[in-house]
Amino acid sequence: MTEALPNELLNELERNMSVGATVWLTGLPSAGKTTIARALEARLGAEGRPVEVLDGDEIREFLSAGLGFSREDRHTNVQRIGFVAQLLASHGVTVLVPVIAPYADSREAVRKRHQESGTGYVEVHVATPVDVCSTRDVKGLYAKRAAGEISGLTGVDDPYEAPADPDLRIPAHEQNVEESAAALYALLAERGLL
Repeated sequence: MTEALPNELLNELERNMSVGATVWLTGLPSAGKTTIARALEARLGAEGRPVEVLDGDEIREFLSAGLGFSREDRHTNVQRIGFVAQLLASHGVTVLVPVIAPYADSREAVRKRHQESGTGYVEVHVATPVDVCSTRDVKGLYAKRAAGEISGLTGVDDPYEAPADPDLRIPAHEQNVEESAAALYALLAERGLL
């Protein structure tokens, strides 16, 4: 005869079980996507939750090396990131993806893959206007574009299709990082993804 587990042990097991979900933060370059993701990563990590940030620049260097910035290459990049995110999320990891993903159909394909597998997914639009992003210019991209050194900058001379109906829209130019990360944390809690 099997003995029932004590309530304390059951409660501890329940606390340690992670739901797993992908949180895709889309927005223009220098909108604040990675900054918000890192702040939420710190909070979730401090709570002992498994969390991973799939940074777009790191992915381009290691997983999508050789891809350019054509529409087709951008779509391929987003699908690769989406695959890795869904795989991690299906194993209980909260995956934060601060990646521009400029095309709505690419983002929708990632959402659909998550839905088909029963994996949690939320789309967050970090809605910082292009004039604020160009002032921040974290990586110097807007300055390079203005100097004619680069072209195809998302939101300037290459398209950015902002989400029409994201799960959360963060006006990162109107609130601080902590407020933005807290809003995202609240959404995950509300959706049962924590």
